[in-house]
Amino acid sequence: MNIQYITNLAANSGGTLYLMAILLLVGLTVIVERTWYLYNVMAGGKAVNERIAKLPRLRTDLLAQEIEQAGHLPHAELMNMVLSHPDQNEREMLSGRLEETIMHEIPKLDKSLWILDTVVTLAPLLGLFGTIIGMFNAFSGLGNSGAAPVQVTGGVAEALVATASGLFIAMTGLIFLNNLNNRIRLMVHQLETLKQILINRYAQPCNQTGNRADTPTIALARTGS
Repeated sequence: MNIQYITNLAANSGGTLYLMAILLLVGLTVIVERTWYLYNVMAGGKAVNERIAKLPRLRTDLLAQEIEQAGHLPHAELMNMVLSHPDQNEREMLSGRLEETIMHEIPKLDKSLWILDTVVTLAPLLGLFGTIIGMFNAFSGLGNSGAAPVQVTGGVAEALVATASGLFIAMTGLIFLNNLNNRIRLMVHQLETLKQILINRYAQPCNQTGNRADTPTIALARTGS
């Protein structure tokens, strides 16, 4: 197999092999970029969660230190939200704000995955299209008086290379797509865990002093009556 043979295969498929090579390159780019990003985020986020989980109570200075160490991790956004709203630290209010921050961070995790999903879907269809074009070229030789059956069957075999290439790209991309989706699921769980850790170590209990103070007032009123 040489360059000339590959060029002939691409020509017989109507040029679809060139398009599939571009799809493969795009898919590999997304796979490498997302795998590297999610690996670093998961490793850094795990360290953040473990450090904060060891603290019995989370002070403001410790929280600021953790934000600095977290850098550009999504976990830093959750901690920064807590630090930037010190007056809103009741459990229910803090939980709602942390959940809102997580919703803002999720699109950053699955960014560009739609491109890989498109490659997985489009590659086999493009391969089938190239095979159909190759079939047309192969069977068009039957109209020539000097065409041998071996040439026709050889053309059909070459046309099937496009379908095989498309299926290979789709299967490879699907494996990595499912792996990346699973990593994102684990990342969301990691953020939810950090949310609960922050609530348990930073949130203030609900203020019930007002209700307790009302009781003696009512008692005095009844005594006076």
